[in-house]
Amino acid sequence: MSEPGVDRNDPDLKYLVVDRNSISDPTVQAEWTSKKLVWIPHDASGFVAASVKADRGDEVEVEIVETGKRERVSRDYIQKMNPPKFNKAEDMASLTCLNEASVLHNVKERYFSGLIYVSDLNQSTKISQTPADSQADPDQTP
Repeated sequence: MSEPGVDRNDPDLKYLVVDRNSISDPTVQAEWTSKKLVWIPHDASGFVAASVKADRGDEVEVEIVETGKRERVSRDYIQKMNPPKFNKAEDMASLTCLNEASVLHNVKERYFSGLIYVSDLNQSTKISQTPADSQADPDQTP
C-alpha cells in the first residue's frame, strides 16, 4: 500500500489495514471459483455461505457450507459472494458484489479480527462503532 501521507509505522494502522498478501493466494482464489459460493438468507445468522449445486429454473439447490445441508432457495433470495481477495476490505465501495450480505460479512470479519476502524486514508479520519457507542443516549449532549 503506498497511499501518500500514510505513516507505515503508526501503531493504529493495525486497526485499519489488512495484509493483502495473506488473502490473495491464487490457490484460494481458484478453490473459491470452483465452489460457486453465494449468500442465502438464514433465520439465526442473517446470511450463510452456500455452494450452488443445481439450477432448477426459479429455484436454486444449494448446500450450506457450515452444515452440508441442502436446500432449495428462490433465485430472488440469493446474493453473490465476493472473491476471497475482498475479505476484510477497508473500502467497501471496492467490493465486486456490493449487497447486504457481503457488507454484513465484511463488517463482521473486520470486527472479529480487531479491524474495528474504517479509514478515509486521504483525510486520516478514523470512525469506530463499538457496542458502547451504539448504546449511548442520542438525546444527551456531551
